[in-house]
Amino acid sequence: MSDQMNGQSFLIGLCLALSSCVFIGISFIIKKIGLIRLSSRGLRAASGGFGYLRDWVWWTGLLFMGTGELANFAAYAFAPASLVTPLGALSVLISTLLANRFLNEKLNLLSKLGCILCLLGSTIIVIHAPKEQPIDSLDQIGVMLIEPVFVCYMLFVMFTSFLLISFYAPKYGSTNVLIYILICSLIGSLSVVSVKGLGVAIRQTLTTQNNQLLNPLFWAFLGSVVITVCIQMNYLNKSLDIFDTSVVTPIYYVFFTTFVIIASALLFKEWHSMTTEDTIGSISGFLVVIIAIFLLNAFKEFNISLNTLRSNWMSKNIQNVNTDQTYGSTAVKMLAPDMSSSESALITWTATDDEEYS
Repeated sequence: MSDQMNGQSFLIGLCLALSSCVFIGISFIIKKIGLIRLSSRGLRAASGGFGYLRDWVWWTGLLFMGTGELANFAAYAFAPASLVTPLGALSVLISTLLANRFLNEKLNLLSKLGCILCLLGSTIIVIHAPKEQPIDSLDQIGVMLIEPVFVCYMLFVMFTSFLLISFYAPKYGSTNVLIYILICSLIGSLSVVSVKGLGVAIRQTLTTQNNQLLNPLFWAFLGSVVITVCIQMNYLNKSLDIFDTSVVTPIYYVFFTTFVIIASALLFKEWHSMTTEDTIGSISGFLVVIIAIFLLNAFKEFNISLNTLRSNWMSKNIQNVNTDQTYGSTAVKMLAPDMSSSESALITWTATDDEEYS
């Protein structure tokens, strides 16, 4: 019975995570369209403006993102974070394809290959994902939060985020896509932990007679979610306003997934029970995703397709044939004088030899 319930919980979490990816992938495109509309009127989020708050298109995108995040929120209550978070690669795939269709952003052969590898790498990560320890109560998470290792991680996130927001973002945020993405990813890892805590509290309240809404830790998690999501939304809007969606979305996925896996591993001890095969599989899957992200970004401005590769291959073969013919004719011309002198020498020798003979 317990295994059956765990299987049902896994399927519910998987379906919620998949639906979350669809909504979030669409939301990136709608919000980008809204920001483009605003920039045409001289209002840019990257310049510190908040004109997008008065645009209905941007709010539609926010509604889609909110629906996706709500589904993602519910998924964390039924499945481990190490399963839910890597599935975010599907939102990368969806947003990249939609950006090519509606935003006229280029999607060449290598970008398509990157999308396939992104999906493949995420599948490998899910298959070999670490399994978290059973968490039945909010108090259990409270004990985990005060462990020294996770406390150090929280201090690292807060200190690094403070440096990025206060010193690096004003100077380099408009030229380096990693600044805003790092802020979103670091803060986002704490938001996932808070969402997981809220999910456990709600599930415990619904399945037991213990009302966790009166627990101070529940409200601490709720406040943390509100603050961290607002910070993420602000800097994600700035990055989308400056850089292409096909650049922001994949890089955000890589860093966000990395920090979430680190935070989940430190807090929930997900990697302690993993076998060597699962460890190698998880690392390999993540490396495949990184290669996919590289293909999506490094060559996105190149005009690479099957037709161009075929035409280049054919022109190269024709060039090689012409080169071989040129070398052949040149060799004949170079050998012709030698052959003529050899014939003359042969004739001279023969005549002289005949005189001596006679």
